[in-house]
Amino acid sequence: MSRLSTITLAAAFLAAVLLAAPASTSYAADPAVIRIGYFQSPNGELLAKGRGLLAARFPDSKIEYIKFDVGRDVNAAFAGGSLDIGTIGTPPGTAGLVNELPYKIYYLHDIIGESEALVVKSSSGINAIEDVKGKTIATPFGSTSHFSFLQALKQNGIDYKEVKILDITGQDVLAAWTRGDIDGAYIWQPAQQKLIDDGGKVVVTSLQVAQNGGITGEFGLVADKFYAEHPEVVRAYIEILDQATKEYKAAGDETVGILASELGLSPEETRSVIGQIVVLDAAEQKDPRYLGTKAKPGALAALLKQTADFLLAEKAIRTSPPESFFPDKILVELYE
Repeated sequence: MSRLSTITLAAAFLAAVLLAAPASTSYAADPAVIRIGYFQSPNGELLAKGRGLLAARFPDSKIEYIKFDVGRDVNAAFAGGSLDIGTIGTPPGTAGLVNELPYKIYYLHDIIGESEALVVKSSSGINAIEDVKGKTIATPFGSTSHFSFLQALKQNGIDYKEVKILDITGQDVLAAWTRGDIDGAYIWQPAQQKLIDDGGKVVVTSLQVAQNGGITGEFGLVADKFYAEHPEVVRAYIEILDQATKEYKAAGDETVGILASELGLSPEETRSVIGQIVVLDAAEQKDPRYLGTKAKPGALAALLKQTADFLLAEKAIRTSPPESFFPDKILVELYE
């Protein structure tokens, strides 16, 4: 835990100078299609999508954005060869790396804080995490939210068998809530905010879980084949993410408006959501708290090992390799 504790769990989002959009550049080897798998997560990548930055950089390529709700589906898409670049949460991403799926990590998008939380109905009788015993809680299985919920139970000495946990995705959780099928949900934004708007209340957040050792985040993956054939696209996309993340941190009105449209939230709600997650620009990637360097692997490798140990204990994977397994799965050379 000593290495993991170096990961920043809360950050003040400081104003940053907006970078000019990179000039449109068409490489001779531009791919005909670039397939991007994304989450509706409030981070720099979602802003880059909303601004159309990748299409502007590669005007001769068709950009296909494919929305995913859970990481297990991202893994299936990479396994099937239908994604070039994609985002995934730490638990399903760790499982994919351990199972030798054909991808590597090229970017750490964010460290999850209050953007994922247990939201319960006011009528549920749940006022603290201990009150979930005997209750019905929804969360997408295999996700960062599922991982954090199980960690919260473990941290408070609660056997998960004492809770009825349903596998319900973020896009379906509001319907289950409205029908009265569940007492609460451990879920991310923007679904979390919609439950709160419908009278829900937050009991515990992933920031609190992380402060007790259960850290989660989202990282970017690139297919091995795509990276071998188009390294210039990956480097250009990192530049795009860097620009978008700096704009995200500055949180200007235009930025908030674009994110609000992508999230389906009001500008006021979006400003609140922006403060619930720690986003990382390109310069921060090689920080020893995150990806690190070849000479000095960062804390992400230790986080992946911790996550693998937890997944093994939950019988979600068959083995947990040593920490030394993970640095080779991280493309730190992109930042050297």
